Amino acid sequence: MIPQIRGWTDVHRTPQNNLRLGATLTFVAGATNAGGFLAVGQYTSHMTGVVSSVADNLVLGQIGLVLAGLASLIAFMGGAVTTAWMVNWSLRRKLRSAYGRPLLIEAALLLIFGLFGAAINFLSGLFVPLTVLVLCFIMGLQNAVITKISNAEIRTTHVTGLVTDLGIEIGKLLYVNRLTDAPLVIANQRKLRIHAILILSFFAGGLAGAIGFKTIGYVSTVPLAIVLLILVIRPILHDLRGH
Repeated sequence: MIPQIRGWTDVHRTPQNNLRLGATLTFVAGATNAGGFLAVGQYTSHMTGVVSSVADNLVLGQIGLVLAGLASLIAFMGGAVTTAWMVNWSLRRKLRSAYGRPLLIEAALLLIFGLFGAAINFLSGLFVPLTVLVLCFIMGLQNAVITKISNAEIRTTHVTGLVTDLGIEIGKLLYVNRLTDAPLVIANQRKLRIHAILILSFFAGGLAGAIGFKTIGYVSTVPLAIVLLILVIRPILHDLRGH
């Protein structure tokens, strides 16, 4: 089982591996998002809310909050840019760890956050804004990985889109085809399954992250980092041996 799990981030992929990796990363995103909220009082995967808050605060004249929102948006985008650069650089060199390398960075950042997060309580004025940016960067990094792997079929932090797509397929499922001379409206069972799994994974991750942070604090992100390391270690070691 472990060798199979370690192959989930390999460049040689199957739709089943995409879904398994997507569900795992969605769980990690939910846990990080919920734990991050308890740590810094802000959700870091919700760029729709960030953009809306920038507009609201601009109208209200809260320039400091506007700049904070823009910084969060840039950090999220920076994570996606980093993933695109690393993956394309690695694919051009035929490296099997192309998709795993950004996740290795995410694991390192989660490990740092878990081991040194207590400093946030002592120097909150410095570390809270920095932590928000790091978490936004992680979310953008991770979302771009699975988006690129699955050709935009799976996303791990964009639950609004997942719920919308699930609703569309449920609407098709419940539709009654009364007209016999018109094309049938048929739900895509595969999409129904994928979206339901990802939404439940994000929710389960959120529960785990909130319970973990409430129980043991920042160190609750360490198991998430270990999961990511297990996912990426095999293709990375393969490339290290080959180069």
